[in-house]
Amino acid sequence: MTSDARTHPALGLDFAASYRAISGRDARWDGRLYLGVTSTGIYCRPSCPARKPKPENCRFFPSAAACVAAGFRACKRCRPDTIPGSPDWNARGDLAARAVRRIRDGAVDEAGVPGLASELAVSGRHLRRILVEEIGAGPLQLARTRRAHAARALIEQTDLPLADIAFAAGFGSVRQFGDTMREEFGVAPSSLVRDSARARAARGSGTATSDERPALALRLRTRAPFAAAPVRAYLTAHAVPGRDEVPSDPSEPTRHAIDAPGGTAVARVDWGRIAAAGDGSVAIPVGLELPSLADTLPAIENLRRLLDLDADPGQLGGAFSEDPLLAPLIAARPGLRSPGARTPAEFALGVVLGQQISLAAARTVQGRLASAFARPDERPLARADGFLGAPDPARIADTPLEELRAALGIMRSRAETLRALAAAIADGLDLGPGADRAEARSRLLELRGIGPWTAELIALRGLGDPDAYPAGDLILHRALGVGTAREAVRRAEDWRPFRGYAAQLLWADFLESTATPTRKDPA
Repeated sequence: MTSDARTHPALGLDFAASYRAISGRDARWDGRLYLGVTSTGIYCRPSCPARKPKPENCRFFPSAAACVAAGFRACKRCRPDTIPGSPDWNARGDLAARAVRRIRDGAVDEAGVPGLASELAVSGRHLRRILVEEIGAGPLQLARTRRAHAARALIEQTDLPLADIAFAAGFGSVRQFGDTMREEFGVAPSSLVRDSARARAARGSGTATSDERPALALRLRTRAPFAAAPVRAYLTAHAVPGRDEVPSDPSEPTRHAIDAPGGTAVARVDWGRIAAAGDGSVAIPVGLELPSLADTLPAIENLRRLLDLDADPGQLGGAFSEDPLLAPLIAARPGLRSPGARTPAEFALGVVLGQQISLAAARTVQGRLASAFARPDERPLARADGFLGAPDPARIADTPLEELRAALGIMRSRAETLRALAAAIADGLDLGPGADRAEARSRLLELRGIGPWTAELIALRGLGDPDAYPAGDLILHRALGVGTAREAVRRAEDWRPFRGYAAQLLWADFLESTATPTRKDPA
């Protein structure tokens, strides 16, 4: 067998480099490189403590789904299903990357492969061919692996009956659930070990169901380290009345409205109980109050995006370690994240409202927006007590200009921009992670009142582009010692494709050095 036959071309590594990674049990490659062992039929993460297999028994893959598609099942010792997949797809804007991000967000569950292909303007056959070439698995396999990993976490961490777990994880039937779990893990769902009652009690009840809204207590995994304090500080600075509850005590849990297909979920993040999981990851204790169990995965994905739990701190550290400006900043803030938008449309509208005013004033106006234009929903279970749903772009676009001004207390020009953006979103402008980033930027910049600074912030938080870079930001100019956006772009050229994280580091350093936020605080 040749090296090419044993190493997937999408990895950008030859066989020797891949084998060195698993020989050294290099945890930096966990989630980005997977080892399939032909003599045992299992796949592992590179840091697996098991004895190193012989080279002739090794195959390497870029995703867990590719391993399963090739006939391997997950290792019971290193649990490769517990580590987030590669964040490399977030840095790319091609068809394969957009498809991966949309599948991760549940597009196949919602619309099937034909619906996803139509959204991406390609045929289902072409989409499958591209994904198999790039990742080693088609869209259905990627979606099945996503559901299986979510289901295993629910089995281990909750008291839900297996039939409910199948529903919560997006499976169409209990039989499909059982077949997929056997394919992924080599055993039936009923054979997987569930946490003891004592362990669940130590972290809070795993499940609380009623005739109304189900509630789950989970631990979301992210790569270590995780800088919790800056993330919580960001959520504090951007808490919207009616959408967030953020106590002043930094050890206290925060609560956030999270939008799901069935209505408004509520996520509770227990910052005081974040702990290392012992396998190179960190466990984030969260509680979810859901409109229905079918909203479990969408709520989890939105929360992961909000907290940037799929980031790879090691990769970022390597990218910035040689830069004289960023190296000391990232050394002082290991595990810094770039929080995303829980709802891209809501964030975009909020950025427009926050232009040229302080963060405190922006929060007030955004609270008015949520209060006046929350999505209407007559289903009782879709509503979360004490929390508002996301603003409805269609309602905003249909509101007369003077009425909009009066409701929000904003200038006419700001109201015109807000209505124009809301109309574009209602008309199909996609600002989410699976969107065509170039097209989204272009359409944003066509709207009067939206310039490069606003478009790049929306790209960073909403589109999830790690290379988005608001070069006109005054804080960045001050930190870089430059006077123009063009100079800021030149200075950041070596930071590609992570200029957004570089900006986050510079913003965090600024916020720690000043007590008075200004207009150009990071949005």
